[in-house]
Amino acid sequence: MNGMMLQGFSWYLPPDGQHWRRMAERAPELAARGFTAVWLPPAYKGQGGENDVGYGVYDLWDLGEFDQRGSVRTKYGTREEYVACVQALQAEGIQVLGDIVLNHKLGGDELEKIEAIEVDPHDRTHALSEETTTVSTWSRFTFPGRAGKHDDFTWDSSCFTGCDWDETEKRSGVWLFKGKEWATDVDGTENVNFDYLMGLDVDLNDERVYEQLVKWGKWYLQTTGVDGLRLDALKHMSRAFYQRWIADMRASVDHELFVVGEYWLYDVGALKAYIGEEESLSLFDVPLHFNFFNASQNRDAIDFTHIFDNTLVMEDPIRTVTFVDNHDTQPDQSLESTVQHWFKPAAYALTLLREAGYPCVFFADLYGLPNDGIPAVAELPLLMEIRMDCAYGAQHDYLDEPDIVGWTREGSEEGPGCAVVLSHRDGGEKDMKVGAQHAGERWVCVLGEEAFVEIDKDGRAVFPAGNALVSVYLPEEAAEALSNIPIIVRP
Repeated sequence: MNGMMLQGFSWYLPPDGQHWRRMAERAPELAARGFTAVWLPPAYKGQGGENDVGYGVYDLWDLGEFDQRGSVRTKYGTREEYVACVQALQAEGIQVLGDIVLNHKLGGDELEKIEAIEVDPHDRTHALSEETTTVSTWSRFTFPGRAGKHDDFTWDSSCFTGCDWDETEKRSGVWLFKGKEWATDVDGTENVNFDYLMGLDVDLNDERVYEQLVKWGKWYLQTTGVDGLRLDALKHMSRAFYQRWIADMRASVDHELFVVGEYWLYDVGALKAYIGEEESLSLFDVPLHFNFFNASQNRDAIDFTHIFDNTLVMEDPIRTVTFVDNHDTQPDQSLESTVQHWFKPAAYALTLLREAGYPCVFFADLYGLPNDGIPAVAELPLLMEIRMDCAYGAQHDYLDEPDIVGWTREGSEEGPGCAVVLSHRDGGEKDMKVGAQHAGERWVCVLGEEAFVEIDKDGRAVFPAGNALVSVYLPEEAAEALSNIPIIVRP
């Protein structure tokens, strides 16, 4: 079966505490659509309480169980509902990935005065003064609402490397705490050293901190039963830390622990270096997303022959999770780079109907979320069904013309194959091979403007695109079996 992941949330979901319940109810539908994994949002309490998306981490040990930051539940529901959601998805044969944010903490319970050096926000290795200064920041976390249940560790300034707020002067900046150093095995293409991201930057080189994060990670895996992890903000975090931490997490469970990380950089070399020889995790293909985004910005300048240039899926397809958009690329987000709606059918065809990579479908693209400003991609259910039932076998690429490209899948015991043409040429067509085993068959255009083609004795056909951006052809019998297309054009 072709693997397919769902990012099971978007940034602007309503903060009504019902998301875990809704996802549990959707479990049978998601399985029927062919999803093999669902990535759920962060389950623990953020500084914004019931309104926090989950990336403003307050208390990792509070999964919606304690009255903290103004609520018991999180934005998505309670601990019991989260565990029930995980179990409901797993009961349908779907793996669940938990979202892990270990880089920073926000919303501390008590102020501390700390000696620190202010650094240039655009060059964190450059001190703005030779003298230290005293900053007052919310760096002591006692979690009074939890009162020591599950764990009694107190986070204080010694657990962090820096902050971005001085409460005394009511001023933002970037301060490196006295006696601390930024991690060196992080991204250096931005801000010279991009260890610091936001809030209180966790000191991952402190052994006490490491032991605490290992203890929490083991508890989280045991408590929730998730099958894998999605790791946030990797370019800001020590690679050595995660190589060690992932190994400890895998040693604590009796099943395969799939791990995928977010390293938000266009440079595929940096992504390959983070994967490294250990190959302990997969990464999202950020360069491919930006290729989609850039293509969607100028319809007349698209060059399909370069759509996979400098992408992780071309360099390391086994450890690549492909995606079109996600919560960070949505409108009004700091990383906003939303692929324009008109191009999304092509982008999803390029991820779902090819053999390389593990594609991730965005919740908003599947269901449409008006409050996010994102309409549903109408063609997406059909493309997913074709992936699940048809897109198998040897792949033949015809990525040879800027304005029209295509590829075919010959089919296998798992599915009959498919042929895909992407075009922004009026009346374009592509001569492609689908395999001699299909000689004499009639293939139907199930997405696009054309009707059918007949496969010649050599297993080839000329597949017209008409004026459609995406055209997909299937063997006639497979086309007849589709459930996500209301009318099949017949000769």
